[in-house]
Amino acid sequence: MSTAVDHADTANHPVVSMERWITERKALLAREKELTHLRDRIARERRALPWVRIEKNYVFDTLEGRRSLADLFEGRRQLVVQHFMFAPGWEQGCPSCSFMADHIDGARSHLEQRDVTMLVVSRAPLAEIERFRNRMGWAFRWVSSHGTDFNYDFGVSFGMEERSSGKVRYNYALQPFPHEEAPGISAFYKDGAGTLFHTYSTYGRGVELMMGAYDLLDISPKGRDEDDLTYPMAWVRHHDRYEQAPTAQSSCCGGHD
Repeated sequence: MSTAVDHADTANHPVVSMERWITERKALLAREKELTHLRDRIARERRALPWVRIEKNYVFDTLEGRRSLADLFEGRRQLVVQHFMFAPGWEQGCPSCSFMADHIDGARSHLEQRDVTMLVVSRAPLAEIERFRNRMGWAFRWVSSHGTDFNYDFGVSFGMEERSSGKVRYNYALQPFPHEEAPGISAFYKDGAGTLFHTYSTYGRGVELMMGAYDLLDISPKGRDEDDLTYPMAWVRHHDRYEQAPTAQSSCCGGHD
């Protein structure tokens, strides 16, 4: 293995001894532990939020027929929903929402062991959803809220009248938003009597909690590498639409006979 240093890559990173590196790494570790403890405290505060009783009878189109919100719990007490940007008539679902959804299938069995059902909801008709889901090779359950108020009530779809004003209510604030659909995640609880409660929703960058790939990018040397993009997730594609991944190139000073 070559030990040559690529000075273009290391210009902003001093190369130090292992002893110096460990000293600086331990200083960062202390900051990381602060973040971990803060995250734990915020998680406790999140769980302590008051709940809202679900009064409306939401009914969804599923592969098994029409099902109520209560039915979607599949016998468990907790339900987590990804609000996936996919409106009626769209050729395909949102690439960034697809990036989120790529993480679901691997997590589902673990979530179910902790009394959590997770699924995806979109406003597109079920046939359009199924065509795209099959293309992407996903196994998770994806239901349609087409013709219901569900997406509008949970702040991820916006009607023409609302959008014509130039601002919509998204992420708990009135703000400009360029699309008729928006991403989000919501959590629900069903008690022993079958009463449903809305316990939590997050939007905007809050949905990054589903993007484990971002956490791995954050520990890589180049990080997310998004500073020069027109918007942060401009690089994201549907996983079947990426070009061949780039490979390491030979140094201009090496690789010659």
